[in-house]
Order: sequence, then structure tokens, then C-alpha cells
Amino acid sequence: QVQLVESGGGLVQAGGSLRLSCAASGITFRLYTMGWYRQAPGKQRELVAAITTGDSSNYAESVKGRFTISRDNPKNTVYLQMNSLKPEDTAVYYCNARRLDYLANYWGQGTQVTVSS
Repeated sequence: QVQLVESGGGLVQAGGSLRLSCAASGITFRLYTMGWYRQAPGKQRELVAAITTGDSSNYAESVKGRFTISRDNPKNTVYLQMNSLKPEDTAVYYCNARRLDYLANYWGQGTQVTVSS
């Protein structure tokens, strides 16, 4: 059974930091591109950051220079370090695992991030 369990969300003031974690089980973690997506009320889910099996990463323009994605393969965990948070970063953040061959795609249950002004 595949599980992606996010943690680390919460309420923070603008300018603050949070670190999200996503612990994966039931998959061969090193074979998956891992991503963080977010969905704000009334908006579509959007990619925030992703990291490949080769540790290449890409980011949404809105978070470049503020967020950093990383992965720890032995721990089956992906992280999202979020600095200089803004109220517009408020959303539910979802962890995603996509297998290299695109034949498997999994989502976590989401964790709420709220940034107050």
C-alpha cells in the first residue's frame, strides 16, 4: 500500500519559514520524481517544486529564491523549505510521487499552510 504522508504545515506570519516533509512508503522511492503542489481556495492545483531521481529541481516562478526542495533517498522523504513566506503562499500543499515511466502517480492527503499578513 502506497502512502505519502505530509507534515510541517501550519500558521506563520509573513516573512517566516516552514519546512514541509513528505514521507513515502510502499514505493521504490529512488525511482520517483517527487513534487510539491499547492491549491488555494478557488484556484487550480499548481506545481510548486519538483526534484528528479537525479536531483535536478525546478520551481514555479513565484517561489524561486524562496523555496528549496530536497530529497533523502535512504529516508524515503522529500522536503520543501519555505522561506520569506507571503500571504499568497497560503494553500493546501500536496506531495506527489511520479514514477520514471509515468505509469504510477500518487498523492498525499495535503497539509495546510497559512501565512498571515
